[in-house]
Amino acid sequence: MADVLIRNIDKETLKQLKERAKSNNRSLQEELKELVDSYAKPDIDETRKRVNDILTKYKASGKSFPDSGEELSEDRNR
Repeated sequence: MADVLIRNIDKETLKQLKERAKSNNRSLQEELKELVDSYAKPDIDETRKRVNDILTKYKASGKSFPDSGEELSEDRNR
């Protein structure tokens, strides 16, 4: 895993981060890692756009999703 060094953090910002970490029962390092990890994840709108782009390309290729209704019904009737 890589390390990151952030210099010249405002004292008030650092104080707030420490308070946030304490309220979440985490160390400052754990809190900062959680913040960075959550910020780096794609948001729901970005994820929806990606899925729609893939679906559009899939449909444009002439492919379709199989209807698995019959298979599900058979499984349920066993």
